[in-house]
Amino acid sequence: MAHWIKRFGIEFVTSHHLPDFGNTGAAFGPGHKFALYVAVREARPPHADSLAVMPRYDFQTPRLYVTAPLVAGATVALEAGQAHYLMHVLRLAAGDPVLIFNGTDGEWKGRIAGSGKAGGAGSRKPAVLLEAQSRPQTARGNLHYLFSPLKRARLDYMVQKAVEMGASRLQPVMMRHTQSERVNLDRMAANAIEAAEQCGILVVPEIMAPLEFSAAVEALAPTRHLVFCDEDAPCADPVAALRAALPDGGASGLAVLIGPEGGFAEEERALLLRRPHTSRIALGPRILRADTAAVAALAIVQAAVGDWR
Repeated sequence: MAHWIKRFGIEFVTSHHLPDFGNTGAAFGPGHKFALYVAVREARPPHADSLAVMPRYDFQTPRLYVTAPLVAGATVALEAGQAHYLMHVLRLAAGDPVLIFNGTDGEWKGRIAGSGKAGGAGSRKPAVLLEAQSRPQTARGNLHYLFSPLKRARLDYMVQKAVEMGASRLQPVMMRHTQSERVNLDRMAANAIEAAEQCGILVVPEIMAPLEFSAAVEALAPTRHLVFCDEDAPCADPVAALRAALPDGGASGLAVLIGPEGGFAEEERALLLRRPHTSRIALGPRILRADTAAVAALAIVQAAVGDWR
């Protein structure tokens, strides 16, 4: 292919309509320039023209979450762990760029101030001097993720992936077959912050205290549409099912519930099936671990009625 591109000067053009090529019997040779047209056929939702393309994030500059207010010219003190990460893990130095966000004031570009070296005349603890806002603040999403707690390493993974997939609230739910009854909320928050720093979002999801199953379901707003994943669900095409059930795209809010690996108890499933504004979906022909199911379910919801459309 590379030989033909170089020999004939091929240009690649994507189009929804093929042009009139005229005389298709004309001979082509070196020196002739022609275009290879690729017809594009895609299913576009009615509001496709209003959809925003993926923002151009700065993935090269380190990002840190802080709680301090952010304004031009301010100096933001770094926690010990953040300073260690910048100065000793990434090997950055005074004057190097850093991106800062706090969940309310947008994202700001700044530069490291202070050497971070102990001793030495004039040495001071590293901080970030803010220069200008790089991105305005975005609104918090409206996708709640409810889950049966897992053991430590797998819970870390699930929290990180749920944040990356767009969950705006993480709610542990204690069910009959829950395997881990202890939840470290501080560790969950640390994982959520790390994921937010890595994936470019500007709002860190809310981390909620665990609730018993019935209380967690009752705490959902009556109009919030709940999607729960059940291996016994009859649905063969979950994306089509959700689009049919939510023609408004879940404008009143969405929630996704993943049960424990032992499955839902019969009374839990019955309570969910009685709830209005609830969809029951399957996640394919294979049994998934709970942390895998989290990624699969959130991807389906985002593709069907979320911010992937």
